[in-house]
Amino acid sequence: MRAEFVFDERLGIPVPELAMEWDQYSEAARGEILMEWELIRGRIPDRIKEIERVIIRKQEHLNVEENFVISCALNWEIAEMASTINDLHLWYRANQEMTSRMHM
Repeated sequence: MRAEFVFDERLGIPVPELAMEWDQYSEAARGEILMEWELIRGRIPDRIKEIERVIIRKQEHLNVEENFVISCALNWEIAEMASTINDLHLWYRANQEMTSRMHM
C-alpha cells in the first residue's frame, strides 16, 4: 500500500493520506513518500506568503470600513486565513517528525 496525496482546498496544497501507520510502511516506501512530500512541502512558504498578502489587503480594507457587519465579516475572514497559515506551519514541520522517525 502507498500513501496518497489529496489536495486540500483550504490549505491550497496536497496533504498525505496514509493508508496505514507510518511504521508499517517499508523503508523504501517511506523514502518515496518523503520525497514526494518534500516537493509539496517546498511550496508551503510561498503559499503562506500568498495568504499573508490577502490578509494585508483585507486589513487595509478593514481600516477604512465603516459598516459594522462588513467589518465583522472581514475580521472573520482574516481569522480563518490566520488559522490556515497556522495549519500550514504545522504541515511544514511534519516533515521533520517523519524524517526523525525514519532514522530511529
